[in-house]
Amino acid sequence: MNQLMNNGMIQEIENILLNARNHVSVEVNHTLLKTYMEIGKIIVEDAVSHNSDNDYESKTISYLSKELTKKFGRGFSRANIWNMITFYKEYGSVQTLSERLSWSHYCELLSISDKDKRHFYEIECINAKWSVRELRRQISSSLFERLLLSNGDVNKQKVLDLALKGNEIANPQDIVKDPYVFEFLGLPEDKPMMESDLEEALVRQIEKFLLELGKGFMFVGTQQRVTFGNVHYYVDMVFYNKILKSYVLIELKTIKLMPEAVGQLNMYLNYYAAEVNDEGDNPPIGLILCTDKGNVDMQYALGGLNNNIFASKYVTYMPDKEQLIAQVEAVLTANSKEHK
Repeated sequence: MNQLMNNGMIQEIENILLNARNHVSVEVNHTLLKTYMEIGKIIVEDAVSHNSDNDYESKTISYLSKELTKKFGRGFSRANIWNMITFYKEYGSVQTLSERLSWSHYCELLSISDKDKRHFYEIECINAKWSVRELRRQISSSLFERLLLSNGDVNKQKVLDLALKGNEIANPQDIVKDPYVFEFLGLPEDKPMMESDLEEALVRQIEKFLLELGKGFMFVGTQQRVTFGNVHYYVDMVFYNKILKSYVLIELKTIKLMPEAVGQLNMYLNYYAAEVNDEGDNPPIGLILCTDKGNVDMQYALGGLNNNIFASKYVTYMPDKEQLIAQVEAVLTANSKEHK
């Protein structure tokens, strides 16, 4: 009995200490953000009063970096002081900041000049509780552009919606990206590989794969059996999305998309809808991940099908960010011309 009471007491004390530690951490982070905001404000206002000297701000930063480092140690490099200045210019007030993001998070966000794009990453970072490393990866992998290009209907409203709300998951197409980026597998580019090897590599890095898939995904398993009559088939990877309340069946293709892959996945979806879905589950969703969508016109491949099936390309390296940005801008320009 005493042992049980002591265990309960220890747990209660642990909870108090953990809550106190979290509270102190939030307070320290808020104070640090406020401090850097005020430093940025002082430097900007001082530079404005000396706007006749084009080199004044640069000289001031060099001087401050040396003096503050002598007195306060690390944290006052030229780059970090520039970040404080940009921090103030872009956010203006500590009231506009989220206490759930650290100074390191904001330094990553400040590398994005486009305000709509930056706000998107800020919202996603808060909602998904990304670490600084994960935020850096999502920016490097051009998540914003990939979501815009995912279903081919880029328009200014979609840009604004992503900027204001982040990636809201309301419909099956909202979970799709194009391309998916698997650089975390460490596989060489353009090296032929078997589907079983790709599947095994993704399972070994399942946490990173779940982050790449996005919000609400839970891993069910690989090679999930589907039986028709006495014939067994196997779905490569099965997930459940708790936001959409749907099973997500993923087929991996280490070649370009072929029309027969769509028919096979459609068969699996029909089976899951009839045999696996519980009451309250929505229709299952199919996703084919391939090296190239080739010349298959999905409009015709999916014609007459009631199931939600999507196809996306995957790459094993970080995509060319400038190329993706150019693609988005080209589609937006084309759309604006069509509506004139």
